Amino acid sequence: MAALEPRDSDSDSDVADAPPVPVDDHGDDRTGGVLSRPYRVLSVGIVSVVLLIAFEATAVGTAMPVAARELDGVSLYAFAFSGFFTTSLFGMVFSGQWSDQRGPLGPLTAGIGAFAAGLVLAGTAGTMWVFIAGRAVQGLGGGLVIVALYVVVSRAYPERLRPAIMAAFAAAWVVPSIVGPLASGAVTEHFGWRWVFLGIPVLVVFPLVIALPQIRRRASGPVGEGTREGAEQTSFDRRRIRLALGISLGAGLLEYAAQDLRWWSLLPGVAGVALLVPAARGLLPRGTYRAARGLPSVVLLRGVAAGSFIAAESFVPLMLVTQRGLSPTLAGFSLAAGGVTWALGSWVQSRPRLASYRERLMTFGMVLVTAAIAAAPSVLFDAVPVWTLAVVWAFGCFGMGLVIASTSVLLLRLSAPEEAGTNSAALQISDALSNVLLLAAGGAAFAALGGGAVAHTTATATGSAAHPAAFAAVFLPMAGVALAGVWVTRRVKVHS
Repeated sequence: MAALEPRDSDSDSDVADAPPVPVDDHGDDRTGGVLSRPYRVLSVGIVSVVLLIAFEATAVGTAMPVAARELDGVSLYAFAFSGFFTTSLFGMVFSGQWSDQRGPLGPLTAGIGAFAAGLVLAGTAGTMWVFIAGRAVQGLGGGLVIVALYVVVSRAYPERLRPAIMAAFAAAWVVPSIVGPLASGAVTEHFGWRWVFLGIPVLVVFPLVIALPQIRRRASGPVGEGTREGAEQTSFDRRRIRLALGISLGAGLLEYAAQDLRWWSLLPGVAGVALLVPAARGLLPRGTYRAARGLPSVVLLRGVAAGSFIAAESFVPLMLVTQRGLSPTLAGFSLAAGGVTWALGSWVQSRPRLASYRERLMTFGMVLVTAAIAAAPSVLFDAVPVWTLAVVWAFGCFGMGLVIASTSVLLLRLSAPEEAGTNSAALQISDALSNVLLLAAGGAAFAALGGGAVAHTTATATGSAAHPAAFAAVFLPMAGVALAGVWVTRRVKVHS
């Protein structure tokens, strides 16, 4: 079945204007929400999974500068983030195949297990490369989990409830965004950064107990199970698996070449491009690179928004610790308000009355993202108060809430049920691949301008951390990428 053509307004507003219908296609009251009796346990369960991922992201991001310094790996700092995204590329494609063929339960369970194992490996690492390996295992698990969650939403919730559950996913980041940096900073300062990683796997138990039984009941098995269509869906698409391996290996080689600026690094760089380009073309919707209207532009926008923002945000704690002398706790806390405003932006896009303005909301969101990234390096000047970064980043996160949730809603609306896993994987591949490529570019610029020479101790007014240009070389190009995303938002809608 081909992708559905978008309409001038979202289906949730259509439902609101339609006459009352006793039940939806799941046999539930059409007036109920994601916390109504039929959906309550499932919603709590899958939001708990997102909560686990959120705690990891916020807590680990705060501890990362200290871990890099103690492991003598500041020059490899970008690898600690891009290593996660590189392996997640394979996990996403494999999860899409696994979910479409056999249901999302298997990849979700395996993904949570790999995620926890990667945390343990990183927390016990004795060198920076072992630490990066742990992050890579986490990335594999994260890739499996995120695509499986999208398939759960596609199968278990009617279209009218999908904007609301996406908003709930964003809301799950609020408490971790506030508590995570504080808790991580306190643990890092008093007990050591390792306990940040080793403590999070305990959180795995709750989502496993809550979510998996409900997913087994409401969303397990292939689409059309018990029918001829379901019987035909018994094997994986080996070509897509090969492409997934190619895109992951290519991204890894390209990232390595970007971090090692010697001339012979051109060899792995060229090999990475040779693997990456055809694999990405085969895994993303046709027309993605030229921003074709509809689904290709939705997928492209996700990558542009997420890649530019996350690549910039990855360097915020390091910039505040080394350039302005903040403690890891305060550096992490500077991003805390962003969790609240991101959730607020996601909630705004879920309002039925604003559904017909979704494309305009996305444009406004990308303008905010661009402005936030461009303004962030202003704190490199001592005359600029440090708190201004927290303010501008909060506005940027509001814009991200509008954009990211909207791309998820549009992706599922444009996907037939049997394509939900594959298209969700394409959306997440765009997200992760742009993170890898832009982190590689940012990391190369950072290292080339002396960023790797940041002192092993917290910077002071007389310290040796004198590399503001290295940080500016990360933020300003990312602002340019985000600005291009403003134009892409005008392409997500197909004109009738």
